[in-house]
Amino acid sequence: MKNLRKSQGFTLIEIMVVIVILGVLGALVVPNIMGRTGEARIKAATVDLRAISSQLDLYRMDNFVYPSSDQGLEALVTKPSGFPEAKNWVEPYLKRVPKDPWGNEYQYISPGSSGPYDLFSLGADGKPGGEGEAADLFASEL
Repeated sequence: MKNLRKSQGFTLIEIMVVIVILGVLGALVVPNIMGRTGEARIKAATVDLRAISSQLDLYRMDNFVYPSSDQGLEALVTKPSGFPEAKNWVEPYLKRVPKDPWGNEYQYISPGSSGPYDLFSLGADGKPGGEGEAADLFASEL
């Protein structure tokens, strides 16, 4: 009977040790995970910009020109009406025009300042310029 009483449960000390260990692990892991959200959003925007650039190149191969600024990225989703240069538009190049990871529209200007088009995200702040997560991301720089 004495042996049964000793093995019935955990002592308060054992429970406190487990709680302290979980607290230390949480203090080490949570900051590492939380600090990476900005980095993950930048990588997601980079992937989006590359995918949109690829679809713009396919559009150009089919129609011999890139969509104009007036047509915008919507020309990759629905056939531009009233534009004879889109006569070879066959099917949607994108299912929908994505937003950047911060919820803003990707910016598209054609012709671009240093090429056939400029495709970019304004970053976390949604304004030109900035540093870190707020920096602009350009497809031409990827």
